[in-house]
Amino acid sequence: MTTVPPARSGLSRSLGRALALVAGLSAMLTVLLLALLPLGDPANLPLLVLPAIFVIYVVAGLVAWVRRPRSGMGLLIVVAGLAVYAGSLFNTEVPALVAIGSVCATLMVAAIVHLLLAFPTGRLPDRLSVLLVVATYAVCLVLQAPLYLLDQDGPFPPFAIAHLPRAAAFFSLLQTIVATALMIVVALVLWGRLRRADAAHRRVLVPLFSYGIFTVLFMPLIAIVMDRVLLIDPTFRGFAQLAVIAGIPIAFALGTVRGGFARTGELEELVAWLGAGGQTREPLATALERALGDPSLRLYFRTDDHDAFVDAEGHPADDAARSDPRRGWQPVVLDGREIGAIEYDAALVSDADRVSAAGSVVAIEVDRERLTAELRASRRALLRSRERLVEASDRERRRVARDLHDGLQVQLVLLALEAQQIAAAPADAVAQRATRLRIDIDTAAADLRALVSALVPAALIERGLEAAAEDLADRMPIPTRFEADLSGGALGDLVEATTYFVLTEALANVVKHARASVARVRLVRRDGRLRLDVEDDGVGGASMDAGTGLRGLADRVEAIGGTLSVTSLRGHGTHVRAEVPCA
Repeated sequence: MTTVPPARSGLSRSLGRALALVAGLSAMLTVLLLALLPLGDPANLPLLVLPAIFVIYVVAGLVAWVRRPRSGMGLLIVVAGLAVYAGSLFNTEVPALVAIGSVCATLMVAAIVHLLLAFPTGRLPDRLSVLLVVATYAVCLVLQAPLYLLDQDGPFPPFAIAHLPRAAAFFSLLQTIVATALMIVVALVLWGRLRRADAAHRRVLVPLFSYGIFTVLFMPLIAIVMDRVLLIDPTFRGFAQLAVIAGIPIAFALGTVRGGFARTGELEELVAWLGAGGQTREPLATALERALGDPSLRLYFRTDDHDAFVDAEGHPADDAARSDPRRGWQPVVLDGREIGAIEYDAALVSDADRVSAAGSVVAIEVDRERLTAELRASRRALLRSRERLVEASDRERRRVARDLHDGLQVQLVLLALEAQQIAAAPADAVAQRATRLRIDIDTAAADLRALVSALVPAALIERGLEAAAEDLADRMPIPTRFEADLSGGALGDLVEATTYFVLTEALANVVKHARASVARVRLVRRDGRLRLDVEDDGVGGASMDAGTGLRGLADRVEAIGGTLSVTSLRGHGTHVRAEVPCA
């Protein structure tokens, strides 16, 4: 099977060039950092981890940006990489860059928290997340300031405005305590999201949030343990934290591979898709999946039944999806008519307006495919109807065969034996036994006539549909009003037989199930169509889905181009209407 290349818009190509420029600038920053780090001393070679981490973040961010341009995740990952880069400038020997590194030493922690809480849409989903991110940025920037402002022996002495080492130590401890508390809350929020996620989302979130929870707890706790309990060199602690931080973009990349960053593409790509040739472009649903970045997206088309939606293969939509809060349902409208709907992942695609815009772009194509889907659904329904008719015919043949075998055939065998015995009977007994044989033959003949009448009613053959229908109404055990207007010529044997069969079954249902006190039958011929109405005042509640009886009637009527409808509210009786062409 040949893979159809996706259509690319001018905007998509422009985005690719912009991201290539970002990649080039990031490469230049990496080379600059390598040139500024004091790597001449073998003891400083571990500093190579800093540009390596920056590269990891930039690559992961660009991948996310390419896969999902409208999401802010790609930008956030790149910004987190820049925060790592800014903090690493402290290790250079350029005073201005050391100053930047002193201010941004812990900024990467806030960027990572922002990343984790904004996944997967790139936007913070609630007020608690916004509060946590703002508080973390404040801790990393505001509480970091006393470390270089109040200590002339601190990270950057030129920034010191006073020499208060004890105050600086107090603010350092305060920063650690507040940061630890915030990280614990962030971990709890991530754990709560992981528990609430369904199986499909949990598959993506488990690797990322598990590592994220470990990271946000490790960074402050390792500082407390190493710096204040074990009194280990802070440099070693810093490299341990950097090693853990380096795994964050890898976890995001894993989420990308497993489906967390479905490719979005711009809506302009849908326009490019519409302009592609019919034989070379990918299916409409696939194009929408790519444009909206949701691999679980489903496209449905409205059928003639105003409450029914089917997919491209004619399969009905799941009603549960429309009420599921985790799934979005966006109608597709053309010229004021609702012609379809887009079902999507509300957590992955949080902007319903964008889904609506995508639906508007492809509305004409949706209408075309809607007609195709209706045709497939009609063909599927026709095949099912034919299967049911074949099954009904087979059941009828088996019933007739059983009646002939178990009834008439047995009677004829017994009659034959009786005739043979008469031939050998004494003369004085022949007359009596012959008379009994004639009576048994009459009984067999009556059974045969009843069987033939059940197959093709004699009244219908001899007197026509109107007289046969009136005879049925007269023989009903409850009062039944009959009306008929069949003027306009012969109806045709098939039309008469089908209508009579529907009438007999409908009246039989009235007697068996309706518990009605009165019924009404009406036969009318108008504008080339024969309409049969059978009504009662019974208990109602009949449905074509409740069994094979009414469904079988509908199949017979539809087989000759007609329609059958059933209106049966509980407590308000039942109205069966059949219309068949008779011109």
